Amino acid sequence: MSNGPLTLSARLCLLAWDAAGPAAGGHRPAPARAGALVELARRGLLIDEDGIATPVDLDASAGDAVLDGLLELVRESCPHPWRTWVTLRARVTFDAVREQLVADGWLRAEKRRVLGVFPTVEYALERGAVVEALREETRQTLHGAVPVTGIPERDAAVAVLAAAADLLDEDTPDRRIEELTERAGASTPGLAAIVRRVSSAVAAGRAVAATP
Repeated sequence: MSNGPLTLSARLCLLAWDAAGPAAGGHRPAPARAGALVELARRGLLIDEDGIATPVDLDASAGDAVLDGLLELVRESCPHPWRTWVTLRARVTFDAVREQLVADGWLRAEKRRVLGVFPTVEYALERGAVVEALREETRQTLHGAVPVTGIPERDAAVAVLAAAADLLDEDTPDRRIEELTERAGASTPGLAAIVRRVSSAVAAGRAVAATP
């Protein structure tokens, strides 16, 4: 993809915003949190111990405010499985990613007053064309003719999590999802299992939210 500096969490946040608009995007913190969890696992800062998200080093840092904030939260909390961390205080991660995207020029913050009295802030995409390109590249990862072995591992992780969150509003064959999941963890022992756990939690949460 052409957006190398963006973390998995930032990519998923932008895809969620583009998929549903700012109002709905602001209520989709799970994809951003899922991306942050997988990013920490990719960097070797979180590992899986019998299904529990476990910090490896109490002094290690990701060098990223969003990721370090989540890492500190995991360290200071009781042990939880990955599925719990996908939603537990996920808004904290989402808000941090959103502010990071504003600072980097991906989102625009606009101050308004509701009913002319109550101050509020609305957010809008600032680089819509680039986000649309990211969206199309993710779609091609899920459905394109490129062999899975030719897809960068980070792109595979984004695609799997985006599909789990239904950010592209398309169906992807289970076999392709499984192949991409394995690709996402090709260079990191145990990462494929983590991606599988996290994406399953995202999909389950989406299903619950859609239930009348």
